[in-house]
Amino acid sequence: MEGGGGGSSSEAGGGRERKQQQQQQQGGSEAAGAGGGGGGGGSSSGTQQQQPLSRYESQKRRDWNTFLEYLKNHKPPLTLGRCSGAHVIEFLKYLDQFGKTKVHISGCPYYGDPNPPAPCACPLKQAWGSLDALIGRLRAAFEENGGRPESNPFGARAVRIYLREVRDSHAKARGIPFEKKKRKRTTTTTTTQSSTPGSSSYVGSSSQQAATATTTSTAATTTQSPTSSAAGTTQSPPPTT
Repeated sequence: MEGGGGGSSSEAGGGRERKQQQQQQQGGSEAAGAGGGGGGGGSSSGTQQQQPLSRYESQKRRDWNTFLEYLKNHKPPLTLGRCSGAHVIEFLKYLDQFGKTKVHISGCPYYGDPNPPAPCACPLKQAWGSLDALIGRLRAAFEENGGRPESNPFGARAVRIYLREVRDSHAKARGIPFEKKKRKRTTTTTTTQSSTPGSSSYVGSSSQQAATATTTSTAATTTQSPTSSAAGTTQSPPPTT
């Protein structure tokens, strides 16, 4: 009987220990869940703070990575510090193979025709507008990545001359002139009427002046008549009886 009592007490003690372990495990899981929730809230707030890039910024990043890849695969390989305007022009010519704009050669019968009636074997190149916008993005990306403005190869004079030549050659080959948009200036014109003899304004002003003079003379006559009558009354001698 005593052995049975001891066994029951040990079983009760073991049951209490198991309950305490279960409670501790539950508390630990709740704490872990709270920590995970806090971490999730932090990540969500982090994603909210990171604003998505604009279309221009995304395109600029892709162009910059493409140019760095071009320098890496260049033979011999080039570093960004050794890059010059001549290398930029080589990069632009390299991109012509991916162009989609038909540029007629001088021997093509459709040279200078903006709407050719049939297809031809002239090559496809990058449009001048695309190259000009690309250079603008790469020029900004170079300075954003630590480059100095005075050593920016995308702003070199040789690159500007090359872009101008591409613009003129494409305009002649495609028959589409590139004209700069002129700003409209608002001009205010004031019309002045001359008061020369014979003009309508002169006639009107002279008639107004004549009317004013007539009114003035009439008013002067009206004011003088009582005075003269009064003077005549005082000057006449009294009648004699």
